[in-house]
Amino acid sequence: MADPKGFMSTPREEWPRRPVEERVRDWNEVYVPGALLPIISRQANRCMDCGIPFCHEACPLGNLIPEWNDLVSREDWRAASDRLHATNNFPEFTGRLCPAPCEAGCVLAINQPAITIKNVEVAIADRAWEEGFAPPCPPERLSGRTVAVIGSGPAGLAAAQQLTRAGHTVAVYERADRIGGLLRYGIPAFKMEKRHLNRRLEQMRAEGTKFRTSTTIGKDIGADELRARYDALVIATGATAWRELDVPGRELAGIHQAMQYLPLADRVCEGDLEVSPLSAVGKHVVIVGGGDTGADCLGTAVRERAASVTQLDIYPLPQAERDEDTEPWPTYPKIYRLSGAHEEARDLGTAPAADADARLFAASTLRFTGDTDGHVRALHLVEVDERRQPMPDTGRTLPADLVLLALGFSGPDRGDGLIDQLGVALNARGTIARDEDFATNVPGVYAAGDAARGQSLIVWAIAEGRAVAAAVDRGLSGGASRLPAPIGPYDRPMTA
Repeated sequence: MADPKGFMSTPREEWPRRPVEERVRDWNEVYVPGALLPIISRQANRCMDCGIPFCHEACPLGNLIPEWNDLVSREDWRAASDRLHATNNFPEFTGRLCPAPCEAGCVLAINQPAITIKNVEVAIADRAWEEGFAPPCPPERLSGRTVAVIGSGPAGLAAAQQLTRAGHTVAVYERADRIGGLLRYGIPAFKMEKRHLNRRLEQMRAEGTKFRTSTTIGKDIGADELRARYDALVIATGATAWRELDVPGRELAGIHQAMQYLPLADRVCEGDLEVSPLSAVGKHVVIVGGGDTGADCLGTAVRERAASVTQLDIYPLPQAERDEDTEPWPTYPKIYRLSGAHEEARDLGTAPAADADARLFAASTLRFTGDTDGHVRALHLVEVDERRQPMPDTGRTLPADLVLLALGFSGPDRGDGLIDQLGVALNARGTIARDEDFATNVPGVYAAGDAARGQSLIVWAIAEGRAVAAAVDRGLSGGASRLPAPIGPYDRPMTA
């Protein structure tokens, strides 16, 4: 520790966001460029000599947070980068996109604002790229064994990079025209500019990883054919089977899934489209679902100049502070959080009827109604109690020209034929079943990420990718692996 009393003398200070009126006119990241470095060493200096760092346990990657906090406080950026990359392949992704369960587990968070772990992480990652501390790490020798990774989200990319560095010849297959999965087509650019993804992919190419885009396994290439080509297969296709909303009027035009809407906005940013076919410009937008995907839709619709945007959350308005009885430290609490998108909607007044920012809490959709042309024009909702039961005399109607369903995902999409062609077994939850070595019931086929775990966080996806890589390496070598395995397939976040 550079200053054992730093947490007592220095208040928490976060990376400032750009003014709302400025940032909603572009798709750049919401934070003030260059404003993090002047404060980050002081923030890292707040890290306590806590003895048992619960942030390790809260983070599935096992990030060495106190170590790189201390190094940043001393401004030893090279050593901090080494310690950060020792456990995390893509800290520039997690530093921007992870909700930071590590901060919920920070010992200081028992009775004070936590260390700004996420900000320190992204500062180290960005400095590493600027200073050349993250060069490609190609293997010294090749093993002669081959692996196909199906899916190029964070789990697939982490698995591919680890296996390539271990000396195996790895090819990543992606059905979209660009690599990245939801990082490419799903996460809006205002949360993470795609240059961060592109830069990491160039590193992986230099290390020897091969990428095959616009290739759907099960259609363009048969699953059995791919299995015959490679010594091992890793299924990391994500949980892309979205949940539906079975209410009257669902068939009306203008009601779309969030993951039909968000990729089109990303394609506009990529230059593929001039205007999204589902643009919210001039429309009354209602987003059904209170999670991060719904917030991404909110920020996107605001930038597309919607007439109004309202987000419905079936859960009640969260408390401002942790409930120690139901969600004690160090679990990740459900508290009121104001994302950049919600801040924008609040300041711009996009939803006059909202409870807070743009959200209506404890709200359940009853039905949709439309015009004579069959296009949605209104959403009818009702307030619900803590058991999600409708409350009498609480119905209301919202104007709705565009409805976006952000209700989460149930498991991997089976429409491409991959799972059925391989004969991979699913569990009762609809995700891919696997044993303690991340192996499926099909010899040589492994599964990682949301396709097997179910919908989760980016930090868990990267941990899954690293862990499955170690399992595949063991299987190919017939013995031990030098690759780290931060989690097991049955590990779950801490709960009370």
